[in-house]
Amino acid sequence: MIYGIGTDICDIRRIEASLERHGERFAGKILSEAEMKTWRARSARWPARGVRYLATRFSAKEAFSKAVGLGMRMPMTWKLCEVGKLSSGKPVIVLHGVLKEWCEARGLTAMVSVTDETDYAASFVVVEQKEKP
Repeated sequence: MIYGIGTDICDIRRIEASLERHGERFAGKILSEAEMKTWRARSARWPARGVRYLATRFSAKEAFSKAVGLGMRMPMTWKLCEVGKLSSGKPVIVLHGVLKEWCEARGLTAMVSVTDETDYAASFVVVEQKEKP
């Protein structure tokens, strides 16, 4: 059963401006440790690709927070919600700590789609709840 749906669109130029103002500290507030590693590698090879990566993660986490109905308040935090990917390239939501426990207690699982084009990154999240027998 669908528990919630969330969507978000993010202006990549806004993310780029925040990076210019605050540097890596901004990315460090949004990204998990694993995401930071990927962001640094992409940014080193092609800075614009790093900005797009950060924007899609920002957007996906916003969409997830809307789908679970928490917004950006505990147990939802930027770092406890990670956007990973399967070997096929399919993006997945990976939860950690109290956010993972909160979702598991409610039987929630999430599916995510992310995209970026020119100036915008967008995400769509569907959260499902296991039906109780």
